[in-house]
Amino acid sequence: MEVVTHLVNDTVEFYKWSLTIADKRVQHWPMMSSPFPTLAISCLYLIFLWAGPKYMQDRQPYTLRKTLIVYNFSMVVLNFYIAKELLLASRAAGYSYLCQPVNYSNDVNEVRIASALWWYYISKGVEFLDTVFFILRKKFNQVSFLHVYHHCTMFILWWIGIKWVPGGQSFFGATINSSIHVLMYGYYGLAALGPQMQKYLWWKKYLTIIQMIQFHVTIGHAGHSLYTGCPFPCWMQWALIGYAVTFIILFANFYYHAYRRKPAFSRKGGKPITNGSSVVANGHSKVEEEEEDDEEDNGKRQKKGRPKRE
Repeated sequence: MEVVTHLVNDTVEFYKWSLTIADKRVQHWPMMSSPFPTLAISCLYLIFLWAGPKYMQDRQPYTLRKTLIVYNFSMVVLNFYIAKELLLASRAAGYSYLCQPVNYSNDVNEVRIASALWWYYISKGVEFLDTVFFILRKKFNQVSFLHVYHHCTMFILWWIGIKWVPGGQSFFGATINSSIHVLMYGYYGLAALGPQMQKYLWWKKYLTIIQMIQFHVTIGHAGHSLYTGCPFPCWMQWALIGYAVTFIILFANFYYHAYRRKPAFSRKGGKPITNGSSVVANGHSKVEEEEEDDEEDNGKRQKKGRPKRE
């Protein structure tokens, strides 16, 4: 017990010390004065992962088509705004794409970048709704380890990023990722419009390829900064490299099972058995989901009854 007490006290003291080097500009911004709101929302997310499937177990799935259309295209707008703000502000501030230390001044462009990064952090909390919609639609197999790992860690890690380094090279990864999210949520929004859009969605698997390229670029960018001695916090660079490596492993495993591994064929009907393989973009699992939803919305569901409407 004494060891635990010392550990807790040391952790508290370290956190108090870390606050002395945190960015004072964001101290009073929403959600930034304390880590507890972020941790509380993340805990509620994990609780819903456990309670949601139990609640839906004996209920018919919700369709949520209109909700998904509004949500996905709203995320397109939000991520486009973030990418646009980061690109314009970083260019106005004369940022380097190879090495850019954090400027904690109240320069209008620096504050603009910090604000865009704060919105990027908020978007990671909003993305918890991806999982909520999966569960309400009883797409339980879509809630993979990769999906949960991505959503839960990004929200927490970006709180740390905004608290201590809301600027400098932090803009690089956020700009790339938010740009990819424009494509990703654009794809989901189009898919939610209905079966008439399917012929325009041939580029599904390339979302995963783009994501994997993103992680390799992130590692290369952080590695270059460490090699050249860029005055950006080394702990952030090493953490970023380690985090990106985990995603490369997880996405490579997914890509192999989804696109490279030949699916087995069932004896009845000759339909492929995917064994849980899914189409993932940034942690979102899609087991030919759009095609399945189109069938469901046209009354081709199994004989358990019609799904609930909004």
